[in-house]
Amino acid sequence: MILDQVSDVASAQTDSGRGDTVPASADVLVVGAGPGGSATAAYAAAAGHDVVLLDAAVFPRDKTCGDGLTPRAVAEMEHLGLAGYLADRPQIVGLAMRGWGAAQRVPWPSGRFPEHGSAVARTELDDAVRRVALDRGVRMVSGVRAVGAELRDGAVQSVDVVGDDGPSSIRVKQVIVADGVRSPLGKALGREWHRETAYGVAARSYVTSGRSDDAWMGSDLELHGADGELLPGYGWVFPLGDGTVNLGVGALATSRRPAHIALRSVLTQYAVSQRDRWQLDGAPQRIASALLPMGGAVTNVAGRNWMLVGDAAACVNPLNGEGIDYALETGRFAAQRLREPDHTTDWPALLTEHYGTAFSAARRLAGVLTVPKAVPVLGRPGIRSQALMSMVVRVMGNLITAEDKDLVARAWHAAGRVSTVVDHRPPFS
Repeated sequence: MILDQVSDVASAQTDSGRGDTVPASADVLVVGAGPGGSATAAYAAAAGHDVVLLDAAVFPRDKTCGDGLTPRAVAEMEHLGLAGYLADRPQIVGLAMRGWGAAQRVPWPSGRFPEHGSAVARTELDDAVRRVALDRGVRMVSGVRAVGAELRDGAVQSVDVVGDDGPSSIRVKQVIVADGVRSPLGKALGREWHRETAYGVAARSYVTSGRSDDAWMGSDLELHGADGELLPGYGWVFPLGDGTVNLGVGALATSRRPAHIALRSVLTQYAVSQRDRWQLDGAPQRIASALLPMGGAVTNVAGRNWMLVGDAAACVNPLNGEGIDYALETGRFAAQRLREPDHTTDWPALLTEHYGTAFSAARRLAGVLTVPKAVPVLGRPGIRSQALMSMVVRVMGNLITAEDKDLVARAWHAAGRVSTVVDHRPPFS
């Protein structure tokens, strides 16, 4: 049993309106109104497309997530027009990392991204990005699930949906699949998740904290189970600035080394260990957990007139499960391609160009970290090196891009190229 509780989406909450009724057709249908789908819809509408945004939930709704925003994610939020929204949110300056009796406070590196991150609960963040799309003229359909599609010559002709009024279908010209880690529509279109590379299992909760306004994200690289055994995972505490913190635990696994972890009990124990440090008050609340395909470990991410973005395309950092920045980015990239005649080969090629080498290197390292004995061998000396931890923060924060040419970036790119060559199955293939 990998998880003692698995939930992608918490129960839907009441929205001010359920959105439009199911239309008969859409020029661009975006399935999934998380950051990736809503960003795609917003950019597509701004470019003059008629867009329908569909989601199985009624907003605002919850999502299993650590709620952290890296500087890269902040940059994408600003690009989308949400700089003002983040102005009153926590200004996170870096990671406070701990493990094996040592601690390092590592600030975000200066460079092409803002020098601060943030943290916002997904109930609020996803709704904020969605409302940008609505303000740009996107039509919203809530409480309706996309369950299948009719294809002809590799192109989606219509998408089958089910809502309170029963089944129906929507004729489409273009489809963006942004329906999360499980991606029901992606599966219907042939998307396959390959678990031989590293994937994540994680659980998060919310706890009242006297340090909710802290400027540092907490990251514990040494995580122990109920019997004191060292686990191939990590713990986090992200201050939300509203009197609470997002507290969670994550573990890495592969099909050869699955994570047999009772996440709820590990999370509860981790909260006890952080009580004094983070001035926690009360037990963890709203615990939710999920499986995470990571590092582009999926095939069939595009067809003639459809593309997978964000979590659906496994655009998630293999070392820590971060994916909000990738979701926003891939949404922007996908919107720019909507007038192209065929996405079948160009979309996976674009994803590979932007993320392929980094994903390959990161998931290979993550695979090593699924071996419990490897964790202290790498972690004990690493946590004592400021230079090494600075590099780790750049990698974990998705802050090394294809355009970076400094020594660390060149070394990371080189490792990725070598890793890709020896990959049994490179990212997105």
